[in-house]
Amino acid sequence: MSGFDYKLLNALRAIIETQSFELAAKQLYISQSAISQRIKLLEENVGQPILIRSQPIELTRVGEQLLSHYKKVQQLESELLPELLPDSPIKPMKISLAVNADSLATWFIKAVTPILKKHLIELNLVIELEERTIDKLRSGEAIGAVTTVKEPLKGYRSFEIGKMNYCLVSSVSFKQKYFNEGVNNISLKMAPAISYDHKDDMHVRYISKHFDISPSEYYCHRVRSSEAFVEMAKQGVAYCLLPELQIQNELACGELVKLCPEKQLIETLYWHSWVLVKGINKKLSQEIISVGRALLD
Repeated sequence: MSGFDYKLLNALRAIIETQSFELAAKQLYISQSAISQRIKLLEENVGQPILIRSQPIELTRVGEQLLSHYKKVQQLESELLPELLPDSPIKPMKISLAVNADSLATWFIKAVTPILKKHLIELNLVIELEERTIDKLRSGEAIGAVTTVKEPLKGYRSFEIGKMNYCLVSSVSFKQKYFNEGVNNISLKMAPAISYDHKDDMHVRYISKHFDISPSEYYCHRVRSSEAFVEMAKQGVAYCLLPELQIQNELACGELVKLCPEKQLIETLYWHSWVLVKGINKKLSQEIISVGRALLD
């Protein structure tokens, strides 16, 4: 293999982003058989499979490396073209970042807003659990990530942002109904909780650490929205762990109350960005680190 054919790598990118050979073909204005042929040719060039044709479609380790390389080249190209061709039509810079739902609901939008106002950017936010966002860097789906993982991947740098404090909360009526005699092993087995999805172990870790109860002994609603956590808790249908930063107003006015004020869960957040990041991407990373540190501290 003498070098990369970026037409083939673009086909790989389209398939992963659309999760469909058919939709990827439409995006690239080619036939479905043509895009399948491009993937086949790319696999022949590297001598091994690059896609796992499952649902969802996944990348092999080599596929992850190829997509990550292509995304990095795209970033460098988008930074370089305006300098080389200043009179060419202005196109938005496409930037994909991975972020957890709690950060998105609290501080992250404030951090990226100044850059979005100053520059023409098409932002793609990939939402994932805080310990799994780094996988989006590994797969090439994102160029930067908010994560609880400290150690960076090869070619990336890690910056500590701050600590997110979580507290167990509910409405007053919910507390009276389920925890009138206190939060303990017995009452927790009867009260409905909320977790993000089946991969989210934050609630499990908290309950296991402080009350020594296994997940099979209580039940949780599965809701993939941090904002919905707040609303369900306010409506009195469940209790949950929430970032204190997100519910300051609700706690102040009494809509929500802390169930175990002395028992908190503290998660340290890090920002991971590509070592060679520059230009707008560098400004965006600096803003995320600066604003994130200010708000979380």
